[in-house]
Amino acid sequence: MPEPGTNPELLRSLGHLARGLSALFWGLPAALIACAETAKAGILQPVGIIPALLANGLLLFGLWQMGEFQKQERPWRRALDRAKLLAIINLGLCPFFYWQNRMPEQFYFAAAIVIFGLSSLLFLFNLNIVIKQLGAMLPDETLRHETRDFTAFNCWMLALWLAFVAAVIFAVRLHLRTRFDESHWFWLERVAVAVLLFLGLAPLAVTMALIWKTKEVIFNGVFGARR
Repeated sequence: MPEPGTNPELLRSLGHLARGLSALFWGLPAALIACAETAKAGILQPVGIIPALLANGLLLFGLWQMGEFQKQERPWRRALDRAKLLAIINLGLCPFFYWQNRMPEQFYFAAAIVIFGLSSLLFLFNLNIVIKQLGAMLPDETLRHETRDFTAFNCWMLALWLAFVAAVIFAVRLHLRTRFDESHWFWLERVAVAVLLFLGLAPLAVTMALIWKTKEVIFNGVFGARR
């Protein structure tokens, strides 16, 4: 990659890239909190679906900003386009959290939330591929190794999360609760929730750390080259 200070077009694209990474960094936890609060009609009830739309829209905005960087790189573009498509799907489905809370008896609203969950899982998976492709293009060997190793870790964790959810559904279908007394089943439920939270939140936290690290490398490269 050419020196940023000697290439105005590259400098502008790096600016878009840094803004996009910032939007993703803040948008990921915001989308999680906004959708969860909208689903249970908590403190965000007075503003309805607006926070969920804004948070998911921020993710889409971040990916769009990143699209200005290295447009000629096909693997990067393909990964970014897949993430954009999933972000658009999430943006379209997030209002169902509000509607399902208002009309919980509607099966289609609940089904839309399940689809949103699967789409969000795929979005985080593809976002890690985007970060991996981005790390491979930036001239920082440490970042390249970190993005390759930790994105692989995140993808495995997300696959384990999906497998664990499938196992829980399978256990419920087999009516395994009848084979345990109430106290044992109570603790099994708590353990299952803890495992699901760990397998889901750990990749999210690592992804945010990689985004922050990548943005720092870009800032150091731009300002270091201009000294």
